[in-house]
Amino acid sequence: MTEQAPQFALWLPVSLGLGVALWFVLPSPGLWIAALGAFGAIAAGGSALGGRVGRLALWFGLVAAIGLALVWMRAERVAAPRLDRPVTTSVTGKVERVERLVGRGVTRITLVDEGEHPGLRVRVSFPDSDAAAVQSGARISLRARLMPPAPASVPGGYEFARLAWFKGIGATGRGFGEPRTLSPPSGGFWAWLDRVRGRLTAHVQISVGDAEGGVAASFVTGDQGGVPDDVAQALRDSGLTHLLSISGLHVTAVVGFVMIATRRLLALSMHAATHWHLSLIGAIAAAGAGVGYSLLAGGEVPTVRSCIAALLVLLGLALGREAITLRLVAAGAFMILLILPEALIGASFQLSFAAVTAIVALHEVPWVRERLMRREEPWWAAFLRLLAGLLLTGIVVEAALAPIGLYHFNRMGAYGAFANIIAIPLTTFVIMPLEAVALLLDPLGLAGPVWLLVKWTLSLLIALAEWTATLPGGVTLAPAMPQAAFGLMVAGGLWLVLWRGWTRLAGVVPFMAGAMWAWVSPVPDILITGVGRHVGVVANGKVHLLRTRTGDYVRDLMSGVTAAPDIMPLQDSRFARCGRDSCVADIWKHGRRLRLLATRSSVFIDRRRFEPACADADIVVSDRRLPYWCAPRWLKADRTLLQRTGGLAIDTSTGVVRSVAEENGRHPWAHRRIGRQPQ
Repeated sequence: MTEQAPQFALWLPVSLGLGVALWFVLPSPGLWIAALGAFGAIAAGGSALGGRVGRLALWFGLVAAIGLALVWMRAERVAAPRLDRPVTTSVTGKVERVERLVGRGVTRITLVDEGEHPGLRVRVSFPDSDAAAVQSGARISLRARLMPPAPASVPGGYEFARLAWFKGIGATGRGFGEPRTLSPPSGGFWAWLDRVRGRLTAHVQISVGDAEGGVAASFVTGDQGGVPDDVAQALRDSGLTHLLSISGLHVTAVVGFVMIATRRLLALSMHAATHWHLSLIGAIAAAGAGVGYSLLAGGEVPTVRSCIAALLVLLGLALGREAITLRLVAAGAFMILLILPEALIGASFQLSFAAVTAIVALHEVPWVRERLMRREEPWWAAFLRLLAGLLLTGIVVEAALAPIGLYHFNRMGAYGAFANIIAIPLTTFVIMPLEAVALLLDPLGLAGPVWLLVKWTLSLLIALAEWTATLPGGVTLAPAMPQAAFGLMVAGGLWLVLWRGWTRLAGVVPFMAGAMWAWVSPVPDILITGVGRHVGVVANGKVHLLRTRTGDYVRDLMSGVTAAPDIMPLQDSRFARCGRDSCVADIWKHGRRLRLLATRSSVFIDRRRFEPACADADIVVSDRRLPYWCAPRWLKADRTLLQRTGGLAIDTSTGVVRSVAEENGRHPWAHRRIGRQPQ
């Protein structure tokens, strides 16, 4: 226990995160209160016990209870007006944010309505050509078809309603025509900063051009809207998508460049070199650059985490202390969870801290540090040592990120460690310095050749991503992972990196248990979206869709949740018979037949034909309300039922039916409607 004493502080953010995670996992206020009571009992028991173990129990219970209470209070504090049904309406208000998604040809505008629905924050999408003149801070009027924030379409899908709740977004939709500007942009630091960010993003995209321009802009401002979908997918599949999100790599490059440049420039003066504390001045300048860069990049979680870490590193360097430690990472995580506890469940937070924690923990292992330490040796040996260090770090980071990628995105790149050996030095030492030089030369009109070099180097980066993603076995798909399985893997991983000595290997047990649980979890046989319009039947490694005309979003959703890469129409399968208005599918599993009847049009179906078809089916699915006389043997998933349950996932072999409503429980985004609703 004495050996672990220096590590105990590292478990404080873990305890805080456990409390936050339990609030999201437990479905109802009664269970949240019970969890608070349990944590309080642990803390009280630890206080009564005394000694080191007692103090540990006291702090664990106290901090975990604080985490649960913090996120509960924040969920109540951010409550804002929301729509409860679709509506076509006019919206008038001041623009809070403009996001130009050049890769999709869309501009997203966020504003708070001052007209028919006062206080309602809406996010509306327009074609680029219609919203080209809209700027942050301007007061505008627009017409739009608005919808309530969408819950997950099927169990295990993306829960936008939860994200919208914490962002205060009460409606989303598409606009009609061009927004009308009522007054030009006015005061406000954040609106001004958003306009600067938008102009800089557009300038970089135009200067570089094509897909490379979108990637270049993401390095400068963090705006990924100009990255085409195919390039973004290639970067994800090759393990390079972290390059698009401004985080440790980018902030470190900026902070390091400013600190070194400041010290070198001041050292040119004999007076400054002999009378001033150049390290302290360089650290202050670098801190200012890091904060400014983070603000310009939009203040997303990876950027804030990296900025906090950079500031702590600079403070350590200024004080002559070893700065890059697990305590620094823990302090950054603790600070972010205190301010934004909901960040814990986001892929951005998890990927960012998992990568940094794995890197620091690896290089704190004595035998690793000893073998990778610089020493007097030939240049080629030093290069091979550096290459081995990069490869080992890449493999460890990929292992740390794999469960998170599979849980959130249902896919993982297999060769990310090797691609990063080239991509990280190329980005850090070539692309970003070239972009900095180009921006400095822009006012002089001399940046053209440098922007051309930026484009060429980014072409190499994109080519590397596309080649890596297309290698045999380059992408691993996995169906939606149970939360408990993911939790076991996270617990095992934390034990592996935070515990000391050989007993840390005990973390392998829960990690492998979670991995096996995820591996053997059954894939649902039938997926039904929340409105009953789309149905997917999983058979023979393929997803068979009810409707022949289905958008990419639904196709990607069905493929991701089931890990089935092939999509085909249900009417083309051998086990289904489809007409214009409905399909009947016979699903065989473990020697048992289950009959599915699904409607796929709004045309009236005669009772004389439909009633016996219902009686002959085990499951009936429809996006309309079905009459009482439609009585299947097992489940009638019509509009009436789906309005209560949301999307469904059905395992025909076990009879288990999971619903989106069950996953959301009684969390506020699942049932709360606050403020005046449209008439």
